[in-house]
Amino acid sequence: MRIAFYGSSLLSSYWNGAATYYRGLLSAMAALGHDITFYEPDAFDRQSHRDIDPPDWARVIVYPATEAGVRSAIAEARQADIVVKASGVGVFDDVLLAGVMAAARPDAVKIFWDVDAPATLAEIAQAPAHPIRQALPELDAVLTYGGGRPVIDAYSDLGAPQCLPVYNGLDPMTHHPVKPEPGLAADLVFLGNRLPDREARVEHFFLSPARALPARSFLLAGSGWADKPVSDNVRLLGHVGTGQHNALNASVLAVLNIARDSMAAVGFSPATRVFEAAGAGACLLTDYWEGIELFLRPDEEVLVARDGADVARHLAELTPERSREIGRRALARVLAEHTYKHRAALVDGFLTQALDRRRATAAA
Repeated sequence: MRIAFYGSSLLSSYWNGAATYYRGLLSAMAALGHDITFYEPDAFDRQSHRDIDPPDWARVIVYPATEAGVRSAIAEARQADIVVKASGVGVFDDVLLAGVMAAARPDAVKIFWDVDAPATLAEIAQAPAHPIRQALPELDAVLTYGGGRPVIDAYSDLGAPQCLPVYNGLDPMTHHPVKPEPGLAADLVFLGNRLPDREARVEHFFLSPARALPARSFLLAGSGWADKPVSDNVRLLGHVGTGQHNALNASVLAVLNIARDSMAAVGFSPATRVFEAAGAGACLLTDYWEGIELFLRPDEEVLVARDGADVARHLAELTPERSREIGRRALARVLAEHTYKHRAALVDGFLTQALDRRRATAAA
């Protein structure tokens, strides 16, 4: 299949948390024989913060973040068998959605891929005229970053013909165990950009435990935290490119995952960091969200905290030996069940059926 994928960025993870999701999934799709072109705007200074070169498994078209640039990118949709518009491109989102779906051939499959379904649904639920909501009945399907049954039901109620959650996964070629780096040694690390719908949870699950455990060491990585007041035992690392994630995860006693507000509320939305940490053989400590046991077994393959006090307790009790054992079990679980190869097989079967239906309808 020829797939035209319109997203935020494949080449840069700078202010772009979906990058590793796109890379893992689309590279696995390419390995199944699909011809993929990824269209991304030259926006938000991402092109000067690339952390991968253009890959050999996809053609990447970087278009100017202008009206003329987006129109040029839209015109190429007619060449594809599968046309995908992802959420959160960041510029001309509504124009892209309407444009690429209108440009798609009658026999092409049209997909909206929502990489932040809880937030999108909250935005469009009370807005009948929202462009996404208006587009749903004309699409073949909505695919989502996660969300489980609550997201499936919500999109179905809004008129989507089908909804398929495609969860984050592990790319073992990118995220894997490495030797620790002494300069990154710490008891707990959190990696995530400073976002309004997560900052309060970072304060509760990370910064508060850091203040409660002054003898322990903490690393806060990600963009936007430079002016955030932190205790003396918290070191700020700033943006950490994907090439350094393995070393970061392998060098600490535990890696903390903190869901954004909407994803924590809906559940069934494991962040990319969950599988990156497990893939590196790290001991993952996550805030609680419904569905965690579908991916990792609590107390055996992951530690789960319902509040900051739980984080502090887990960290105070965690030994290096137990940390290594939890990491070992988590790595085995994700390799067996949660790689992007597993996710790609699911998507491949789904799109094959959708394309067969679309071609039959177009030929009738």
